[in-house]
Amino acid sequence: MCAVLAAFTFFGVYRNESTASAEARAEIAMELTTETVLTQKNADARLPMASTTKILTAIIIVEDCDLEEVITVPDCAVGTEGSSIYLKKDEQINIIDLLYGLMLRSGNDSATALAVHHSGSTEKFAQVMTERAKKMGAENSNFKNPSGLPDDEHYTTARDLCKIACHAMRNDTFRKIVSTTDYRGSYRSFHNKNKMLYSCEGANGVKTGYTLKAGRCLVSSAERNGMDVVCVVLNCPDMYERSSVIFDNCFNNYKLLKLDENKVFMCNKVLCKIKNSKSIVLKTNEKMKYRVIPVNNPEDNEIAQLEIYSENNLIFTEKLYSIIDK
Repeated sequence: MCAVLAAFTFFGVYRNESTASAEARAEIAMELTTETVLTQKNADARLPMASTTKILTAIIIVEDCDLEEVITVPDCAVGTEGSSIYLKKDEQINIIDLLYGLMLRSGNDSATALAVHHSGSTEKFAQVMTERAKKMGAENSNFKNPSGLPDDEHYTTARDLCKIACHAMRNDTFRKIVSTTDYRGSYRSFHNKNKMLYSCEGANGVKTGYTLKAGRCLVSSAERNGMDVVCVVLNCPDMYERSSVIFDNCFNNYKLLKLDENKVFMCNKVLCKIKNSKSIVLKTNEKMKYRVIPVNNPEDNEIAQLEIYSENNLIFTEKLYSIIDK
């Protein structure tokens, strides 16, 4: 019999939880790599999201543009309504400095300049935003501008925004920008006004937002003990306090199992392993069991199926391949 039963042992770190502060109109937290939902409330309600919009603006620019390119600030960006980095007419500035101004100081003028550079107009860029968001799994969002200024047709959900943020935080350049507290660029220097970076253990991003219609909004990210969690709170009066409570709850109650591609299993005396490393989110006190099930008609060196169980519930399956090419 090839089926093997074994147990994984884990060690959890516990911390005292503070009393929850005023809750958000909608909230969600996901583990970054798997996008496993750890907690949620009204996560699919369509809501305005203010300047957390800029997460999508920034990741599109990071993915599509030469960040060292120097551009001339377009007239339409000068004096843009709301928060600003005070761009001047015909000012020369590179894309990377505009990105830091966008994410650290929430510059609406920076958002406009970047959108026009990318697509020729803010309207065309908003179309790109909606299309790109859908590719990130955000199916219930619509974007009308790159900054988050109020518009009845500009909305997202906590779930969609968290998926967008998870996608963005997996990009090293984006991650570096939003985790920076003080930036000194070639053309501008900025201090990050996201208080989460200074008050929450492991915090490393991402963006604040506020309008009268949207209320206080915060997308934040933190890493502890090898697990990254992204949290979204929308229309939350105590957004920093509430997000900190959510992080503490998530890190106290969940852990990340990393199944390395180099871990070797055995089936009928044949050594085998998965093709690529995988991650699984578990509750802190759970002990995992696994079974290796032989494949009757193997193809392409696949010889078995790995099954991982938690309390007799199947939570993960993956093909196992011989480590010796045939």
